[in-house]
Amino acid sequence: MELNSPAIGLLIIILLIIGANFVMYAIARGAAKGGNSRWMSALKDSLNRPMNTPAHKSMDELRKRVEELEKEKNGE
Repeated sequence: MELNSPAIGLLIIILLIIGANFVMYAIARGAAKGGNSRWMSALKDSLNRPMNTPAHKSMDELRKRVEELEKEKNGE
């Protein structure tokens, strides 16, 4: 039996979808059970940590300047 290329491509896509669903199921099940694995906590920490980009630094400077101006305005 000879399979043509669209059928092989469809089979690969289906296998990728099933594999991705299995991985997501395993991650969700581990998180729901409260498994404190190192990679899960490392992922949470990296997602919660702010990025140190130039845009973030400039926003921090702007935020500090606005706070200073508000203090000056309220102090008058």
